[in-house]
Amino acid sequence: MFRKILIANRGEIACRVMRTAKRMGAATVAVYSEADANAMHVAMADEAVLIGPAPVQESYLLAAKIIAAAKRTGADAIHPGYGFLSENADFAETCAAEGIVFIGPPASAIRAMGEKAAAKALMVEANVPVVPGYHGDDQDDDVLSKAADEIGYPVLIKAVSGGGGKGMRQVNEPGKFATALKGARREGLSSFGDDKVLVEKYLERPRHIEIQIFADQFGNVVHLFERDCSIQRRHQKVLEEAPAPGMTPEMRRSMGEAAVAAAKAIGYVGAGTVEFIADVSHGLSEDGFFFMEMNTRLQVEHPVTEMITGQDLVEWQLRVAAAEGLPLAQDDLVINGHAIEARIYSENPQKKFLPATGTLHRLRPPAEGPHLRVDTGVREGDEVSMFYDPMIAKLIVWDRDRASALRRLHDALERYEIAGVITNVNFLAAVAAHPAFASGDLETGFIDKHKDDLIPAPGPIPDQALALACLDILLARQGHAAPADPHSPWAQIDGWRLNDQGHDELCFSTDGVDDEITVTVHYPGTGGYRLALPGGDMQASGEIDDGGTLWADLDGLRVSAAVVHDGEKVTILAGGRAYRITRNNPMALQDIDLEEGGKVSAPLPGKIVQVQVEVGTSVKKGDPLLILEAMKMEHTITAPRDAVVAAIPYSAGEQVEEGVELLLFEASDDE
Repeated sequence: MFRKILIANRGEIACRVMRTAKRMGAATVAVYSEADANAMHVAMADEAVLIGPAPVQESYLLAAKIIAAAKRTGADAIHPGYGFLSENADFAETCAAEGIVFIGPPASAIRAMGEKAAAKALMVEANVPVVPGYHGDDQDDDVLSKAADEIGYPVLIKAVSGGGGKGMRQVNEPGKFATALKGARREGLSSFGDDKVLVEKYLERPRHIEIQIFADQFGNVVHLFERDCSIQRRHQKVLEEAPAPGMTPEMRRSMGEAAVAAAKAIGYVGAGTVEFIADVSHGLSEDGFFFMEMNTRLQVEHPVTEMITGQDLVEWQLRVAAAEGLPLAQDDLVINGHAIEARIYSENPQKKFLPATGTLHRLRPPAEGPHLRVDTGVREGDEVSMFYDPMIAKLIVWDRDRASALRRLHDALERYEIAGVITNVNFLAAVAAHPAFASGDLETGFIDKHKDDLIPAPGPIPDQALALACLDILLARQGHAAPADPHSPWAQIDGWRLNDQGHDELCFSTDGVDDEITVTVHYPGTGGYRLALPGGDMQASGEIDDGGTLWADLDGLRVSAAVVHDGEKVTILAGGRAYRITRNNPMALQDIDLEEGGKVSAPLPGKIVQVQVEVGTSVKKGDPLLILEAMKMEHTITAPRDAVVAAIPYSAGEQVEEGVELLLFEASDDE
């Protein structure tokens, strides 16, 4: 076994690998960028090496710096995690040349599966079913467009070296093919250094089902059953579970055998995932699945497989890399219970899941135990940076069956407290509670199909949440009052007024709702507060404990909540939901935007990839203006109204901060 392992990654996967490595007696080395100097994975490691500035192209993607760090610290093995260099064949070869074990498959296997078109050809030879499509070397635009016509729309354009939804575009009609092709090529080149694409038939009702495989250096290959990853947004997985709902023993056997055949066809070693797309137009069937791609690494969703098999897949990786045989044979592996993983992201579902940055002012996950696991790489007080993936944590639950696991998932999401950034926790809870999800009626278009249920339009904040925000402010004010003369009327905090009934007014606003909310606070002599809320009066009292939890009595209803302040922003965490509001001070001077609607601001920090208009261009509402790359994905910025472009302050390649003016419009006649 290895004496010291360097983890060539960051975040939750680096922490995950370290836990197993330490349990097995190996020392660990972290690498980190300047932005990650105080990161959790750095604190967990026995040693850590600075490898460069924040951008991944100047740090985590520089193989030479990773190798130098391993040699400097005397590491005898490198675990690449997932992403970054994990599927880089040149890196695997360099490790071997330097006498360092690469904890992953051989470079030949990475190359065989890393180029998607060639991989499809290999699978055809191995009698593994593939999706109809064009996988040729001729990358001429007209050739690809003609292939799409022959396949029949809708089609899917995919970067041949892609993954995680990057370099992927769905095209529903011929007129949009050229623009989608350019975007897929550009994103493939940016993320993977390769702009080649393939074109495949887009299945109308697909499910994404993958098989976890493992192979040792002696030719033994097993599969550890399937995972269903159909709940996706932007072609990226959000919820994964094992086993797949509705899976029959016959289909499991067929898919498992196909996955093992795929691994054997390329001389695979280590952990890998063979991803299939299943056409469920007429339900699951053992002849209705097709090979999509093979990920030659550990997957983000590997914990659900660990939960149902009782195996540590990172331990398997280390043992196989150390030239040991597979820990178990196929007949020794069994499925026990059901597991579901929810990926908790810093993102805004209301705004097409746009990634969000900020500081985690409060981060309190539910308690871990036999039924619940949290994999994370951040702590309370850490920052979600623009430079990296916005995942905060993976929440994994297990129980004896799917219905029980779903109840645990919903309960755990309700108890997950995060404030400081916008998250998808409320959205995940809505998915977990949706009748279609509960019944196992899954497909990759699930989120779009049930969008109105899962992502309701912004509405007024509930009275109970407003009451909790008011009570928190009032109790904090009461706790900080320490007058020199407690009998002086000027020292009272009961809203006393000369010739008037004592009251105060607290004003709030919420995103997406124009009207300001005013809550009048009265101070009855019986104690507590009487709050005049939009839905009527409410008697409120309570206290804040030493841990910062608010315990409230609202008209006789006892509830608890966490109320987190970030300047004038207030987040109320109560009843499994997060409500974000702004406290308005009517006495403060407000900036008035005299050119409202006359500019487009950056919704988050990032790099301008392409500017698609020029000064003087007339645009219609919804027309693309420019493309902003942020947090590993491209985001198209569109026109908010019909207008004429007046100025473009930034050019392609420039880095911009959140809120800067990306583009200005000429003033219209009515402005």
